[in-house]
Amino acid sequence: MWKRVAPLIADTGRYEVLAPTLPGHNGGVRGRYFLDTAELADDVERRLDALGWDTAHIVGNSLGGWVAFELDRRGRARTLTGIAPAGGWRRFTPVKFEIIGKFLAGLPVWLFTLALRERVLRLPITRYLAHLPVSGTPEGLSDEDLADIIDDVTHCPAYYQLLVKSLLLPGLAELADSRTPTHLVICEKDRVLPHPRFTRHFTTQLPSDTVVTHLDGVGHIPMFEAPQRVADLIVAFTDRYAAPPPQSAAL
Repeated sequence: MWKRVAPLIADTGRYEVLAPTLPGHNGGVRGRYFLDTAELADDVERRLDALGWDTAHIVGNSLGGWVAFELDRRGRARTLTGIAPAGGWRRFTPVKFEIIGKFLAGLPVWLFTLALRERVLRLPITRYLAHLPVSGTPEGLSDEDLADIIDDVTHCPAYYQLLVKSLLLPGLAELADSRTPTHLVICEKDRVLPHPRFTRHFTTQLPSDTVVTHLDGVGHIPMFEAPQRVADLIVAFTDRYAAPPPQSAAL
């Protein structure tokens, strides 16, 4: 999902960009059978440590947004940008069980995709079904995007491995205690975590100086439809708090 946005940010020459694949996702390590966000954050921390990055400007979308807030809680974030982040609920709240229900309802589609794999791309209904949890309109996904999404779905055991612990554990807590500059991005046509039901936890719990941006016309994963807009809003926010680059890096 970051394949277009990460290069745009790196090409500014002001940032080094790490876009890791989380455990249980396509190309990532397997992880334990029942995953949770703590284990995903552990994996990202190991990557940061290997790079020698004590802190970074953390950006996350959906599940990645939940992980981003966990990394902030651990003191690893210089700034935090959550794009349609998950985890905006307490242990027993209706929105939590609503999102889990959505994932369970998608089980037949997931199994169907696993069975057909790339052949599912030949079906005329595929683009319509694929865009619902991803983009604002079917036209927001290119043929290449569809192929990538199908490949990811068929190689993502985390899709259901995360549900068991999500049922048992609370979402994000102690948001008001954060002193990290935070940017919450709300997507207008987000059908997975629609506003305001799934954003109310953030808008009421985050500190009052949190920057809130509403992205119009885009779905839950706006990096597919609007990579330049997403890159620009990330850079504009982090530039406020980033140290100027060394003189040699600007040459």
